[in-house]
Amino acid sequence: MALNKLPPKTTARDCTVDLLVVGSGTGMASALAAHEQGLSALIIEKSEYVGGSTALSGGAFWIPGNPALDEASDSDALTRARRYLRAVVGDDAPPELSDAFLRNGIATVEMLLRTTPMKFVWAKGYSDYHPTEPGGRDEGRTCECKPYNARRLGKERARLRSGSMKAPIPMPVTGADYKWMNLMLKKPLKAVPRIALRLIQGIGGMAIGREYISAGQALVAGMYTGVLEAGIPTWTETRLVRLVTTDGKVTGAVVSQDGTEHTVTTRRGVVLAAGGFDHEMELRRKYQSERLGQNISLGADTNTGDAIVVGQDAGAAIALMDQAWWYPAVSPLPDAEPLHLLAERSLPGSFIVDQTGRRFINESVDYMTFGQRWLERDRAGDPVEEMWLVFDQEYRDSYTLTGQVFPRQPLPDSWYENGIAYTAATPEELARKAGLPEAAFKEQFERFNTQVIAGRDGDFGRGENAYDNYYGDPTNRPNPNLRALQPGSLYAVRMTLSDLGTCGGLQTDANARVLREDGAAIEGLYAVGNTSANAFGKTYPGAGGTIGQGLVFGYVAAHHAASLAPITA
Repeated sequence: MALNKLPPKTTARDCTVDLLVVGSGTGMASALAAHEQGLSALIIEKSEYVGGSTALSGGAFWIPGNPALDEASDSDALTRARRYLRAVVGDDAPPELSDAFLRNGIATVEMLLRTTPMKFVWAKGYSDYHPTEPGGRDEGRTCECKPYNARRLGKERARLRSGSMKAPIPMPVTGADYKWMNLMLKKPLKAVPRIALRLIQGIGGMAIGREYISAGQALVAGMYTGVLEAGIPTWTETRLVRLVTTDGKVTGAVVSQDGTEHTVTTRRGVVLAAGGFDHEMELRRKYQSERLGQNISLGADTNTGDAIVVGQDAGAAIALMDQAWWYPAVSPLPDAEPLHLLAERSLPGSFIVDQTGRRFINESVDYMTFGQRWLERDRAGDPVEEMWLVFDQEYRDSYTLTGQVFPRQPLPDSWYENGIAYTAATPEELARKAGLPEAAFKEQFERFNTQVIAGRDGDFGRGENAYDNYYGDPTNRPNPNLRALQPGSLYAVRMTLSDLGTCGGLQTDANARVLREDGAAIEGLYAVGNTSANAFGKTYPGAGGTIGQGLVFGYVAAHHAASLAPITA
């Protein structure tokens, strides 16, 4: 996973600090904010690498009004964002959480700009996920870190968790680049200059001793640089065992490293930022669905819900445990991770069917809503037992698939050998190979083509909003998401429901304090990111909504802790 041998880890010991942060993803923002407030902070990380699921992610953050956006100087920006969150979140989460997020978002980004070397850029055009709702923006509010020189980490570079967005040659690939790389044959004048720039950064950077990285790795590397420069200690391979409480207040934690336990006493509190229960299948099947595949999550493999369970042991309430940042993917090969499907679902010349051979959703919908539709059917007793992405040869010749199979490149032999892909000349033959009802699939194929030729998806409205269109093909007229499939060479690729991590967890208030069942705060205990229940309820407002709230509530927790008198045991 690392480029070089890991440097020796810092040895854990009994100690006293102001703020203990459990988790080295967005939790690093909490440590940076605490340090800026004059508090001593300590980060512990269960893995041998820093970054958690944040390093594996696209690295985008959704924070309205922040300095990288065109709306940064717009006095009405937060008012519109508040209207949007009220519309999409509804009653699924307390409105004070959204208000606190908006109230502190700008200050959070400004803090990161002060305490790290990172620079941020607006992903203009990456629409909010529900742009037709009041306050939604077609232009989006998503930002990401510019490609970052990982060599700034020195010997600690080896401790940075590997990312998931990888190019076949050394070059940073941002979220915006991903969109255009997928269209390099269709929009070369737009795509080629971007790819050339990243090639220059990647290969040229190496020639002068730099290593430019992007996406979640860049965000983590930037924060970790700030942590190192601030002298904030980070203990890796260190696990949270239990919280220490005195008279109902959290006054520290017992942690374990190499089988030895140590007590960290805290004056101001403990911030739980250790991710969700992505790979704890007993909890996932209890709260979500018994039909979820084994360890199909794209979240960090160390995310097993430890911090949530420890919080519950201290009296914390939980909420939204049935929720995750769902993400459709190609079914994995044996002993491999799923391969993501993002733009692929939106591109013309394709559609998705279930085991009945029929479509069941607007394929271009945001990935969380896609998963929720899957769950709704599961709970209604009408489960989606199989999913197939169906496309034709023009699609295969035009677009990248899963970020790894390039245009005109054949699908991997291993996909065919493991029943993940099939190809055929006619709809009937394709259905027969994939085990789908032939008549139903042929009827669906013809119905889809008839509607598309007429110019509209009358069944599910695919391609009728800015989010759908963002990952479509702008050269395809009149709708960037719709084209009739041509028999001759047809393909079906088996899909699964994956996720970017769970988003149910400990209940918190507007100050990120963990709450008991009666609504009272547990003094000295905070939870942020996927350890806490989603501040946006059952909704994903825009790309980077998960990282955005992790960063902001980490900042909020540190500032609240700094505002209080020290907690004494």
